[in-house]
Amino acid sequence: MAVDVLSVSSKGQIVLPMDIRKKLDIEAGAKLAAYAIGDMIMLKPIDIPTEQDFRKSLDEAALWAKEAGYEEADVNDIVKSYRKSKRS
Repeated sequence: MAVDVLSVSSKGQIVLPMDIRKKLDIEAGAKLAAYAIGDMIMLKPIDIPTEQDFRKSLDEAALWAKEAGYEEADVNDIVKSYRKSKRS
């Protein structure tokens, strides 16, 4: 594995080498998630969902809830139950 050394500008910016951008299909304007783990920084390309993607996910969730027998009135109780289980 080749290692590239990057410089940080006075504004905190770095430039990703072209071979990495091509390999991961990262174009101008692409969004990256940055994680700090110990003394390492990990960058991961992410896709921001479109409104159409979001609506599709909501429709899928609504269908799942309907098939599971959930109704809108159940949401508050489900959230409270989940939060209580996380506190325990």
